[in-house]
Amino acid sequence: MPVPTAKNLIACLITLVCAAGLWVAYDWFQGRYIRVFSDQTALFAGDILRLPAELSGPGPIRVVHFWDPACPCNVGNQQHLADLLAQYVPQGVEFYAVQKPGTQGQLPATLGAIKPLASLPGSEHLSASPAVAIWDRSGQLAYFGPYSEGATCNASNSFIDPVLRALATNRPVKATHTMAVGCYCPWQADAAPH
Repeated sequence: MPVPTAKNLIACLITLVCAAGLWVAYDWFQGRYIRVFSDQTALFAGDILRLPAELSGPGPIRVVHFWDPACPCNVGNQQHLADLLAQYVPQGVEFYAVQKPGTQGQLPATLGAIKPLASLPGSEHLSASPAVAIWDRSGQLAYFGPYSEGATCNASNSFIDPVLRALATNRPVKATHTMAVGCYCPWQADAAPH
């Protein structure tokens, strides 16, 4: 049986050190950036939501995005939201955002066309975010709920694309109570998504 040489021992040692380093880097990356998606069921009920007085009544279609800067679930819908802005702002749809009370953060620059609202009457009772509320041209709440089911949102699984298309062609929509399974964070400090 051949005796290992110093070169072979050094090569094995370097290989083991590199493997251990890669494992530590992978474990750090996974712990820092990869979030486990857990199916959460959330009930969205929009009965209590009202537009602020200056926005209520007849006017353009109004979309209100509810978001929590600390919620990792926001990342899953930001590209879709940017696509919606590009498609519907030129058609006169107005986009607003309500940030979870007591949080700090800002939307990415790609969502710069969204106007911030300090609050929305009734939003303190929301169950989870990210969520969206859409008011039609007559000022009636047409949709309240999540962007989609699942971990991410895009045009193929979106609940709101069909709503906006219908409202843009003056077809009525009434979907103010929604239950979905997806990536959601609690909106109220002492509550968990239902």
